[in-house]
Amino acid sequence: EALLGLLLNGLTLLSFYKIRELRTPSNLFIISLAVADTGLCLNAFVAAFSSFLRYWPYGSEGCQIHGFQGFVAALSSIGSCAAIAWDRYHQYCTRSKLHWGTAVSMVLFVWGFSAFWSAMPLFGWGEYDYEPLRTCCTLDYSKGDRNFTSFLFTMAFFEFLVPVFILLTAYQSIYQKMKKSGQIRLNTSMPVKSLVFCWGPYCLLCFYAVIQDATILSPKLRMMPALLAKISPAVNAYVYGLGNENYRGGIW
Repeated sequence: EALLGLLLNGLTLLSFYKIRELRTPSNLFIISLAVADTGLCLNAFVAAFSSFLRYWPYGSEGCQIHGFQGFVAALSSIGSCAAIAWDRYHQYCTRSKLHWGTAVSMVLFVWGFSAFWSAMPLFGWGEYDYEPLRTCCTLDYSKGDRNFTSFLFTMAFFEFLVPVFILLTAYQSIYQKMKKSGQIRLNTSMPVKSLVFCWGPYCLLCFYAVIQDATILSPKLRMMPALLAKISPAVNAYVYGLGNENYRGGIW
């Protein structure tokens, strides 16, 4: 899935490079999403290589870097989806124009906020460690202690629940607006469904680890939510990029 995601997001970025008309403030959020998802794919390539070797060859420092980079990309991807929903709400419902300064500020906030939460485990709030099969690194949810619990709930609230709320309210408002006009021009359910499908199971696993010892689950079962999350770059590339005929026109 990493290769497919890298290819699709590369095509999305290529369309912006080739079509000048696509370089708008609104589409800056799409570019941000494609860059974040490309980062997720590169993170997955490292994991795939260590899986091929059947061990983690980069040491403990490499584990921390891998976990941090993957988390920054993942949280920035989710945040970019929320920014896109916010922008589309204003496009369809308030008809307000987005300016470059606002778009750039929002993208910088998404990445800065994601980097902040991703850095917390490096400073002792939360912890990065090996995933169950010990071939890549992510947030260590196996301990379930107070340190993990406080970090998880705070981070999940701001970086998952708030973005999901933004998507739900924005696309529901857009749907009601289009329904009144009799013109349904946007699939308003797909962005919400794709985000919850890809990232919901991983969040549920982390919350499960708060109330129960997650290590009683088999390593392969615990890897399933992570694998679902890793397909998000390919899903996002279609939902937000290649599903748009204007972007496809830039490729062909």
